[in-house]
Amino acid sequence: MCRNCGAIVGAGEPQCAVCGTPNAQSPERLQNYRPADRETIRFARAILSRPNIFTIVVLMANLFVFMLMWQSSGMSSQVLWQGFPEPVLAAYGAKLNYLINAPHYQWWRFITPMFVHVNLPHLLVNMYSLWIVGPYVEKLYGSAKFIAFWVLTGIAGVVGSYLSVQPRLATGGFGRFLFKTADIPSAGASGALFGLVGVLFIFGIKFRRELPEGFRRAFGTGMLPIIIINLFIGYIGRGFIDNAAHLGGLLSGAALATVIQYRRVGERRGLAAAWRVLQVVALSLVVIAFYKTGRSFNRSLQLANVPTMNQQAQLFLSYIGTMNALREKTAAVIRDRDLSNVSGLTQLAVQAPAPDARAAELRERLVAILSRVASAVASASPPQGNGPRLPPPVDQKLVDEFQQWNAEYDQWLAGAGNIKAKS
Repeated sequence: MCRNCGAIVGAGEPQCAVCGTPNAQSPERLQNYRPADRETIRFARAILSRPNIFTIVVLMANLFVFMLMWQSSGMSSQVLWQGFPEPVLAAYGAKLNYLINAPHYQWWRFITPMFVHVNLPHLLVNMYSLWIVGPYVEKLYGSAKFIAFWVLTGIAGVVGSYLSVQPRLATGGFGRFLFKTADIPSAGASGALFGLVGVLFIFGIKFRRELPEGFRRAFGTGMLPIIIINLFIGYIGRGFIDNAAHLGGLLSGAALATVIQYRRVGERRGLAAAWRVLQVVALSLVVIAFYKTGRSFNRSLQLANVPTMNQQAQLFLSYIGTMNALREKTAAVIRDRDLSNVSGLTQLAVQAPAPDARAAELRERLVAILSRVASAVASASPPQGNGPRLPPPVDQKLVDEFQQWNAEYDQWLAGAGNIKAKS
């Protein structure tokens, strides 16, 4: 522990990362040591001495919910690693759009997912991140603002996840990174954790001129590697990582830190009472949400186990995602003569079940169109000369046939979407 500011110093570290006091007692280090200014020491001691009790409370709440979910799953060691069944996730408040929407209106699913985790690795990663990031936010801003940050950014993350179920937009690298083709359970504290990262990022930028050296390195632009690495992991794992929730939490945390005033060390408390009221409101909202979850526990289990509505929705969304990818590939072959992964997408489309007879007919027609277009491009010879070496344009009849198919598919999709919204 640093003798000047009280910060914990790792074994083998030559000096304190916060105030710069040498850890070693060698004459060489002490000779070159310039004592940290009094303001740095005062700031570090004041921050590090503040409590972070609500970080521990939130962590314990997540562990408690996880243990309840494990008990509901039969205490099997297998589910700890493979993940809890969807009915258990639904019963404990995971985000599912069809349960938030009419006719169920389970609005509390915008709150409860930040305390629900899919499996043990998911829980451990998020709780370790909370243990590292949470105390900084709570010590800097106080417990009342910490709770407000946690709940508000967590809700913003769930809202982002809710809005991202857009099968028509889930095409291309960016589309699949941000949008989802299916309404699958979404849960985890990562949206709120990204919110805390956003708070520290803006905090470090706003007060970069007055922060001690150690805090400058940790916050502000020091958070950029963490943000970039996590977004890159989200891009690699698109399809099962809820990137919309992460971005929703990150942006909302940054926005809150931008507008909310920070109480500097030694400043008098200004709106402390108002923040205490907001803290009570936020905690009450969490309690009410889990009370509503408990009241609807058995009903949520039954709804998640009923195959009709949920399976139909999954089938419809899966079909749309596959057809969007196949349509995009057909356009790329016509426009760019891009023949990569044609056979793979064709096989995927043939295996994907269709929600009705018209959908099956449209799928077979598009597969046939893509096959003829790809064959035409593969068999065509590039033009002679020094110009571009692309094959000649695709026969206009095939292009017209593809455009006609697009019009019919969009017409079917509009009608199917209306039926789906009413069901």
